[in-house]
Amino acid sequence: MRWIRYWLPAIFWAVVISYASTSHFTSEKTFGHVMPFLRWLLPNADIRTLYEIHHFIRKGGHVFEYFVFTLLLLYAIRAGRREWRWKWALITIFCVACYAGLDEYHQSFVPGRGASAWDSALDTTAGVLAIFVAWIWWRWKTGRRVEKTI
Repeated sequence: MRWIRYWLPAIFWAVVISYASTSHFTSEKTFGHVMPFLRWLLPNADIRTLYEIHHFIRKGGHVFEYFVFTLLLLYAIRAGRREWRWKWALITIFCVACYAGLDEYHQSFVPGRGASAWDSALDTTAGVLAIFVAWIWWRWKTGRRVEKTI
């Protein structure tokens, strides 16, 4: 039962990512929700600019989702251990990359969505960034050096 404490947040977040990959979050649907706010915020912006901003908001969603997922997955893999091992980081990145690919594959079957290798690469890059931030945080928090063994 101890594993639930560590793995449940990552599993929950994976479900959140999968839900965000459904037809409820197509570009057209999110645009309908974001557009009124963008028009209020930028009343003089042309439609092309608003579409570009919407695009960056959606890509920012990818980065956020997979940044958080990576940290939760690393937390689960570490299972309460305080040391840092690059082996754990590499396993985490591998799992994130696999899940990102699986998520894009899933989207290829969802009406209004499509698979994109670029999105998968963006998701994995967000994971690498999260690992880097976690490593910097660990170094700062503990003041320790990284183990030389992998």
